[in-house]
Amino acid sequence: MPKMKSHRGARKTFSVTATGKIKRRKMNRSHILTSKTTKRKRRLRKAGYVSKADSKKIKEMLVA
Repeated sequence: MPKMKSHRGARKTFSVTATGKIKRRKMNRSHILTSKTTKRKRRLRKAGYVSKADSKKIKEMLVA
């Protein structure tokens, strides 16, 4: 039986914290930043976290 491989897209998108939460980047921060307010861009800098309902499936994809 071959080795189980992690989902490469998920590996690049999500990271697991020390407490086990799954951290992700927020959307709307990649381009057309001139039309967005400074306050909005500052809020988008902070990390977002995946909900408990989705975290089980994502952890399965991250298992190598």
